[in-house]
Amino acid sequence: MRLLIVTQTVDTKSDTLGFFTTWLQELATRFESLEVICLHEGSHTLPANVRVHSLGKEGDGNRFQYLYRLYAYAWNLRGEYDAVFVHMNQEYVLLAGWLWRLMGKRVYMWRNHYAGSWLTDLAALFCTKVFCTSKHSYTAKYRKTVLMPVGIDLSRFELVGGEQENLTQHAFRSILFLARIAPSKRPEMLIDALGAVLARGVSFTADIVGSPGEGDEGYAHSLEARAESLGLRDRVRFHAGIPHEQTPALYAAHDIFVNCSPSGMFDKTLFEAAASGCRVIAASDDFKDAAGEEAYAPDADQFSERLCEALGESADSRLRRRTQMQALARGESLGTLADTLYVQVHS
Repeated sequence: MRLLIVTQTVDTKSDTLGFFTTWLQELATRFESLEVICLHEGSHTLPANVRVHSLGKEGDGNRFQYLYRLYAYAWNLRGEYDAVFVHMNQEYVLLAGWLWRLMGKRVYMWRNHYAGSWLTDLAALFCTKVFCTSKHSYTAKYRKTVLMPVGIDLSRFELVGGEQENLTQHAFRSILFLARIAPSKRPEMLIDALGAVLARGVSFTADIVGSPGEGDEGYAHSLEARAESLGLRDRVRFHAGIPHEQTPALYAAHDIFVNCSPSGMFDKTLFEAAASGCRVIAASDDFKDAAGEEAYAPDADQFSERLCEALGESADSRLRRRTQMQALARGESLGTLADTLYVQVHS
């Protein structure tokens, strides 16, 4: 089968969507060919059966040109694909779903977020199936929805042998938050929790890694001010987002990974961190269901409790927990995702 994929970015250097190039590489081994339409095209190395067509955001295009190119690609490539997979952005289904339906192309949409609206419902009407990873996602309510693996490349993240042993030898003190800086990711919850941990006299360092999206610059500055007011200047460091290809080393350099996103998002970073040897603490009911109560913290008070527990954990306990988390991550592998997607598109 030949697949048309519509996505936002194809760029290994993207700090938020760089992972998608690994999805394309894996899917290319299952499908005869992939035609990929993206809003922005950057750096990538993809198999010969993958062709990328940009709408032009990396240049000087405008919205009218993007729309024209979307329709042009959808129509001109019609003989090169049998089905359509829209990744994350329902707007593409709303704009071109009617055209794909007229051409007899089946449409599949991946959308995983707790928020949605009647526009999401409208987009779903054009779809044969809708995919998400969380049973708390807005799109989980549809009868046509299929729950999917998160899809992480274990070959890049999982630690083995001597790396495992080395991690048990150093003090368990470093905390990582890695996400786009936005209110939906709730990093202020971690900052408040770290203030409480500091007040209890527990030693730690924390890195908050991520860049604000457009319009969230003021929110990012307020986080730094909040950390300063809690006396965290020497404990918490803020960093700009990094390309996805650099994240394995970042996870491996930290002991505890914190994710404050609410239920319904089920960020892939949870399982990348677990595969990398971190103890993971999350606010998501999805992750609680997968990893248990010890990994769950729904608010700042609970985060401070879980962090204090983690910071005092013994080396033997850390190693046992790491083994459990890595086993959990294997169930969310990219290979499993690609196999599942292939079966769902063919059925």
